[in-house]
Amino acid sequence: MTTERVLMDPTAELNTSARERTPRPAQLDGLRVGILDISKPRGDLFMSHLAKRLRERGMEAVEFVKPTFTRVAPPALLAQMVGNVDVVIEGLAD
Repeated sequence: MTTERVLMDPTAELNTSARERTPRPAQLDGLRVGILDISKPRGDLFMSHLAKRLRERGMEAVEFVKPTFTRVAPPALLAQMVGNVDVVIEGLAD
């Protein structure tokens, strides 16, 4: 039995585009991991703790913060992440 999954884009895009999922790496060792705090209350505590734990395991973790959780990340922040990390872990809420 095949189960089809439909992914919904929570942004307010009027013209959606089909995008292929980026393959996940088999492991994080050797990769620069971006940690994106979306600015939800107390999210910074969790994301900083996650970054600390990754560093304790010898990984490079780079922390980023969105200015507000009510909007998508600004293009400048996205460009900064693309230029500095291999993968991103984003904390979501609600």
